Amino acid sequence: MSFVERHGLWSQEQKEAASRLRKIVEQQKLEVIRLSFPDQHGILRGKTLVAGEALASLESGCSITTTMLAKDTSHRTVFPVFTAGGGFGMREMQGAADFLMVPDPLTFRVLPWTPGTGWLLCDIYFADGRPVPFATRNLYRSALDRLASRGYDFVAGLEVEFHIFKLEDAKMAPAHAGQPGTPPEVSLLSHGYQYLTEQRYDQMEPVLEIIRRDIVALGLPLRSIEVEFGPSQCEFTFSPMVGLAPADTMVLFRSAVKQIARRHGCHATFMCRPKLPNVFASGWHLHQSIVSRASGDNAFMSKDDGEPLSAFGRCYLAGLLQHARASAVFTTPTINGYKRYRAWSLAPDRAIWACDNRGVMIRVLGGAQNPATRLENRIGEPAANPYLYMASQILSGLDGVDRALDPGPSADTPYETTAPLLPKSLREAVSALQDDPFFRDGLGAEFVDYYVHIKNAEIERFEADVSDWEQREYFEMF
Repeated sequence: MSFVERHGLWSQEQKEAASRLRKIVEQQKLEVIRLSFPDQHGILRGKTLVAGEALASLESGCSITTTMLAKDTSHRTVFPVFTAGGGFGMREMQGAADFLMVPDPLTFRVLPWTPGTGWLLCDIYFADGRPVPFATRNLYRSALDRLASRGYDFVAGLEVEFHIFKLEDAKMAPAHAGQPGTPPEVSLLSHGYQYLTEQRYDQMEPVLEIIRRDIVALGLPLRSIEVEFGPSQCEFTFSPMVGLAPADTMVLFRSAVKQIARRHGCHATFMCRPKLPNVFASGWHLHQSIVSRASGDNAFMSKDDGEPLSAFGRCYLAGLLQHARASAVFTTPTINGYKRYRAWSLAPDRAIWACDNRGVMIRVLGGAQNPATRLENRIGEPAANPYLYMASQILSGLDGVDRALDPGPSADTPYETTAPLLPKSLREAVSALQDDPFFRDGLGAEFVDYYVHIKNAEIERFEADVSDWEQREYFEMF
C-alpha cells in the first residue's frame, strides 16, 4: 500500500483529481512539477521533480528537511536542531531529519508563465502518518472542521494591496548575498496619489495585464484590478471562496505575482510599508461570512430591518474584537506591519466596528435581508500567513458565539472612540498572544510556543541592529 492509502489521507474527490492530473501531465507533456507547502510564514517551499518522479510521489510523498519549519523570515534556522529533540522537544524534528510532503491533487495547476511546469500544494506528515503539528494549513483545516461540526462553512473574499516597481538593480554581486540579502534598487511605475484614476491605471497596465492573464490562467477567481492611492501601488480583489480555497489562493497568488513580475523586469512586494520616499502602506482586507451547510443561508444576515447583523453575527463580531490584540501576531506578523496602524488613516488603530466605515477594524457590510452581509476585517497586512489569519478569525468568532459576547455600539468616529488599542509593535503583539490563554487552547500550546519562539528570534535580531535613526540621533550628538 502507498503512504496515502496506508494512512487514509485522500478523500474520494482527491483520488479522482489525482487521476485527472495524471492525464493532464501526459496530454500537455509537462516536464516538471513543483511540489510546495506553505511554511510558518505563508511562504511556499518545496522541490521541483521531473514529471515521472512527481507522479510517482503523488501517493508516496516527497521528503524534505524538517529545518524548513525552524526558520525565521531571514531564513536562519533559529532552533538548535542538532540537540536532543531539535529544540522542539520532538525526536522527529532533531538532526535536520526529513518529513514528507504529500500533494493535495485538488490544488493542481499548470503554471502559465513557465513552459511545461505543473504545480501542487502539499500537506506535511511524519513518516508514521501523523500530521506535522506546526503545519499551518493543517491548523486552518482544524478550525474549518470545528465550524463544520456546527453545520457551517467559512466564506472569504480577498482584497490585497501591494506594490509593483521597475527593477533597476537586482543587487546580485556576491557581496550583496546574506541572510537576508541586500534589497534591490527600484523605480516607480506611477507617481500615485491619483486614486483609482484611469490615467494611473494605464501607466501600470502593461505589467498589470501580464499578471492578470496569468492569474486568470491559474484558475484563481480574480474579480478586479485597481490602482491604489500610493505610488506604484495596486489592489487585486477575489470573489468569495469557501473553506481552504481562499487561503490556498492567497499563497499561490503572492508567489505567482512575485515570479511573474521578476520575469518581466519588475519587483513586486507584499511588504506592508516599504522604506521608499512617498510610498504608502498596504493592507489585506479579509471579507468573511459564515454560511449554513444545510440551507446555504448566510448566518450573519439579519431579518430585522433595524439591525445590520443577526444575533449570531453580532456575537461572532464581538469575538473578533475580544481577541484582536492576541490575534494581531497572526494578522500582522512582521515588525514592519505595525507601522500601518495609524490614526486618521485608512487603517485601524483600535478594536472597534462600524457599518461601512473604513476607519474601523471591522467594517460591517450588507444589512437586513441582504445575503451578501459580511464582516470586512481591515487589520491584516498582505504578508500575513493566510492559514493563521483565517484560523484566528474562525476561532475568535466562535468564541464570541459560545459566550454570547456583545460587540457594543457602532464606532462612527473611529479615531475618537474609547476602545482597546491594537498593538504598536510585534513585541507587544507577541506579549498579547502570550497573555491570552485562548489561542493556546484553540491552536495548541505546542504551536503557540513554537510560533512565539520564531517571532522572538526576529525581534531580537531587529533590536540588536543599529538603525539609521540611531546613527542620525546619537553619532554626532554624543
